[in-house]
Order: sequence, then C-alpha cells, then structure tokens
Amino acid sequence: MENKPYVIGLDLGGTNSVFGIVDREARIVERVSVPTPGHDTAELYVKDCVSKLLPLVDRVGGLSCIQGMGIGAPNANFYTGEILYAPNLPWKGRVPLAKLFETALGVPVVMTNDANAAALGEMAYGAAKGMKNFIEITLGTGVGSGIVINGEMVYGCDGFAGELGHTTIVPGGRECGCGRKGCLEAYCSGPGVARTALELMAERRMDSPLRNITPSSLMSKDVSIAASEGDVLAQEVLRITGRRLGEACANFMNFCSMEAFIFFGGPVKAGEALMAPLREAFEESVLPIYKGKAKILVSQLKDSDAAILGAAALAL
Repeated sequence: MENKPYVIGLDLGGTNSVFGIVDREARIVERVSVPTPGHDTAELYVKDCVSKLLPLVDRVGGLSCIQGMGIGAPNANFYTGEILYAPNLPWKGRVPLAKLFETALGVPVVMTNDANAAALGEMAYGAAKGMKNFIEITLGTGVGSGIVINGEMVYGCDGFAGELGHTTIVPGGRECGCGRKGCLEAYCSGPGVARTALELMAERRMDSPLRNITPSSLMSKDVSIAASEGDVLAQEVLRITGRRLGEACANFMNFCSMEAFIFFGGPVKAGEALMAPLREAFEESVLPIYKGKAKILVSQLKDSDAAILGAAALAL
C-alpha cells in the first residue's frame, strides 16, 4: 500500500455503475458513473467502463498507484468472482466480471454482493461503526441485504447467503424478477413502491399528482416527492411499504437478534413517511423477548458511498 495509495471501488447497480477511486483515509477522490444497461455483453460493458475510468486513474498517478479493485454487484459470488443469474442486470447466466476487469486493468479484482459491500462500508465508516451484529438493507432496483454476525460478513457455504429480499411476504403475490412470487423485493424495491402506487390509484378515486405521470414512467422518487408535499395517496403508499419492511425485519430478528437494521437507498429518502410506519410495524410484530432491542437506522453514508467504500475495502 506504501507505493500504491489508491484502490478502486465499484457499486454496480441495475441502473448505474458508480466507480470511486479511494485513498488510504477512505476518501473518494475521484468518481464516475456509467449506465449499466445498453451493453449487449459483459465484455462491452467492461470496455466502456474502463474507457471512462482510466482518465480518473491517470489523474491520481496511473495504474501503478492502484493496489486493486473491489466490486459490489447483485448476485456476486465472493468466492468465485462471478455474477450468477442476476435478475436486474442485462447479462444472463454466469458472468466472470472480476476476471474481465482484472484482465482489462491489470490489477487484482475481488467482488461481493452489492448489499454486502454496503454493509462493509457502513461498518467501517457509517451508522454501524462499532457494531458486530446488524443487517444493512438496500432499497433500489431490488432489495438487498448484507448480514454481519459477530463482526463477520455472512457468506454461507456458497457465497450467496443473505438474500432477504427474496423472502416471501405475500404468499402467491406479485411476480418477482427472481421467478418467485410475493418476495419482499416485489413490494419494497423502487419499482415495487411505484407498483403499489399504481395499484392504489386503480383502487381509489382520490386525487393525486401521481395521476399526471405516465404509469410506465412513475418512480419511487415521484411518490416520495408527492408525499412530502402532502399527497394522501402517496403517504399511504409509503405507509404500506414501511409496514411491510417492518414486519419483514421482525421475522429476520428471530434468527439473528440484531443490534440494528440499517436502511440505505433511494426510497429511504422519503424519511419519516417511510421510517415511522416501519419502526411501528417492527415493534408490533417482533417477539416480546426482542422488543426495544434493535435500532432502526438510516445509513449515514451518502448515495453510493457505502457500497463504493465497502467494495474498496475488499480490495485492501
């Protein structure tokens, strides 16, 4: 690290891929975003990303100053460096992404699940600093979770432990991108929030500014903005979403007895309109022996910082 003072962290999401060059004090000194869709193959995606990344690398002294790269990505396997059958990414099957970036850049590359990376960043620099038992829940294109127990990330026997977004909360409910029905992700991801809004607008006649948005263009951000401006329908959407998350966390508490659940991602920016019903439902649903023990927190790291810093920490 003495002669190579930087690492690269990549937060690979279904919509955007955000790269950060991180120094030894955990400062993101350079950053660039590349749209994730629009590349027919993973090879073309890597080529495009590297073309955007290299000018940033040159500004910090070139590849000779880069110790390695860490990637946080959906369905990423920490053990093999592959992405396997990710429902929210454009490439199907097994994608050896770590090897592709390693070949293109000539530096060591390691990869983990995007939510695991966010949890590592949170534990090192954010709301989970000093904690040894917590779950980071990321709300975005999907619902991810990074589980830390006794100070260690939970990977399981195959690297895929912690897919809490694909636990069933509504038996026989909405179809999820994973192929199952009724998953937490189908209801509490960004697209899930938008879908709840569309369903409520179809069921109820109340006025809402959300009706002025083309259904295919409606996003969770629109719901959050409308709720902050006093729209009753949007507030109800966030109340329903928050309660579903709180009830899910009460179930998660049963197997791990966490110090905290930390929420990160776009829908969380709705603030108390989402978090208040989440905390309320959690305390109503959790077993009596767990009442009052777990904190429900919002990430202290901005935007994709948690995942970038966590991914960068892997590279060290």
